[in-house]
Amino acid sequence: MGKRILLSVFLLSLVFLAFRSQRNSITVYLVGDSTMADYTGDYDPGKDYMKERYPLTGWGQVFQQFMVKDSLEEVSELIKADSVIVKDVARGGRSTRTFFQEGRWRKVVDNLEKNDIVIIQFGHNDASKDHPARYVDVEGYKEFLRLFITQSREKGAIPIILTPVARNYPWKEGHLENVHGEYYPAAIDVAREMNVRLIDLNKRSMDKFSEKGRDYVTKNYFMNLPARKYEAYPEGDDDNTHFQPEGAKAVAQMVFNGLKDLSGQANSTN
Repeated sequence: MGKRILLSVFLLSLVFLAFRSQRNSITVYLVGDSTMADYTGDYDPGKDYMKERYPLTGWGQVFQQFMVKDSLEEVSELIKADSVIVKDVARGGRSTRTFFQEGRWRKVVDNLEKNDIVIIQFGHNDASKDHPARYVDVEGYKEFLRLFITQSREKGAIPIILTPVARNYPWKEGHLENVHGEYYPAAIDVAREMNVRLIDLNKRSMDKFSEKGRDYVTKNYFMNLPARKYEAYPEGDDDNTHFQPEGAKAVAQMVFNGLKDLSGQANSTN
């Protein structure tokens, strides 16, 4: 009888530890466009990233390094977990509308669990009037953000809205200005309306890039590449939207700093 009791206690302990382990691990979903995407792995099956895309780097591609144990202590009031898996499902060329219509959002929702984090950043492609296949007006943009927020909350997850990261233009008197028009305040409006957490990445990136200076970020952050330096870009590149590794890391740091600020807001709500 004693052995049976000990065995029962042992089995219950294993169940408790397994349950505790599950509770202490969450997923951070990165939902957005090309500036956030991870171009390695399965993004382009069959393609060699180093030969065909590098140095193109989305900020989500380097975000896992900010979700290690020591860093999690700095955001413990927001991310109540001992470990985090970053799942970057961002995709180039997608707006809020096309991300939804292609079923990409449904795959996120179907896999969400309680306390998962959903970081949402759109706006670059929503505003593309010259590309009707992806364009959505400001009101449509707001509606899709509301949908993403509502469905995340229904699964017990924590949505976080990001304003769209800055492009490397326009500059005025040494300071980078907003290029996203009404899509910038629209994201802020939805966050306020729905009492959802917000990281103003547009402002953070405009300020940080301005601090570093136009020449520096143009050369080191954005995809402005000389000819014959990278195998994937033999003729170079002139791209002031997408990032090189240094730029991606800088933006990922801004997002992590935003998470730290949110974690410090004790009365914030889900």
